[in-house]
Amino acid sequence: MTPRAAGRALRPLGRAAALAVAATAVVFTATELLPGDAGELRTTGRASQEDVAAERHRLGLDRPAAVRYLDWLYGLVRGDLGRSLAGDRPVATLFAERLPATAVLVAVALAVTVLLTATALTLTYLRGGRGGTAAAALAAVPQPVYAASLGAVLAGLLGWLPPVSLLPPGGSPLADPRLLVLPALTLALPSAAFATVLLRGALGDALRRPHVADARLRGLPAPLVLHRHVLPFLYAPALQVAALLAGGLVAGTALAETLFGYPGTGQLLVSAVVVRDVPVVQAAALLPAAVLLLGMLLADLAARRTMLPRPSRGAGRAVPDGPGGAGW
Repeated sequence: MTPRAAGRALRPLGRAAALAVAATAVVFTATELLPGDAGELRTTGRASQEDVAAERHRLGLDRPAAVRYLDWLYGLVRGDLGRSLAGDRPVATLFAERLPATAVLVAVALAVTVLLTATALTLTYLRGGRGGTAAAALAAVPQPVYAASLGAVLAGLLGWLPPVSLLPPGGSPLADPRLLVLPALTLALPSAAFATVLLRGALGDALRRPHVADARLRGLPAPLVLHRHVLPFLYAPALQVAALLAGGLVAGTALAETLFGYPGTGQLLVSAVVVRDVPVVQAAALLPAAVLLLGMLLADLAARRTMLPRPSRGAGRAVPDGPGGAGW
């Protein structure tokens, strides 16, 4: 590999590292802007100013913000998320207890999102790229509206599902999949509409390419045209959208889990904000950013892989092995 090629290969890693540091700065700044802190809330109404100052000193909240940020960043590099200010337990332990439930919920929601998006794009393809107004309208609906509507219809009116998704202590959501339906649909429906809007443009561009139009005019079966001539142009943008959705789904769990009583990291974030448990808030807020950055890095590397040249047969020159090349 030449130095220039190595530089191109390492560029996504450098960009991801820079964005990761920027994400930590944004998360820390956001927690600093929260009104009050754990020291003030724990002594409100029953302590003097001296007691409040002593509590803030005990928790380390009286140190300069820059010092606390660098200390937190150093801990992240070492894999130390700190200790909860509310319960004095390691933040990593709190997340280890909640993360499996959230991971299952996000995985189910992402699978439903992919299925719904693929169905919507297939219908758009069969219509020649027309339509999409419904997807744009559904993408604009706030997530609480989906939660309220789904709960009212599926749990209240029809009685098919439990209205809350409480898990037994130490239980797995897979033991009763019905508990996943309402929060997963609350996450998946707006995400699928958003993904459809984003990918509709890429689908329209692919359908306007001369070889695709020619294949359709020659009467090739629609599934064959879709598989052979259209899908290769959607792989790269679809990977990027999937990465974006993964981070969005993790961030969206805070609302869905709280509304349906689902015991995951999103519910942990909400409860930590209430008591200004800053280490827990920082870790919970950094989780979707980390998922998004990792997903975008993998999507970027995969997209570059599909665009790598490969030797042509007999000609001794390289032809593009992916959408956008002369070979297409």
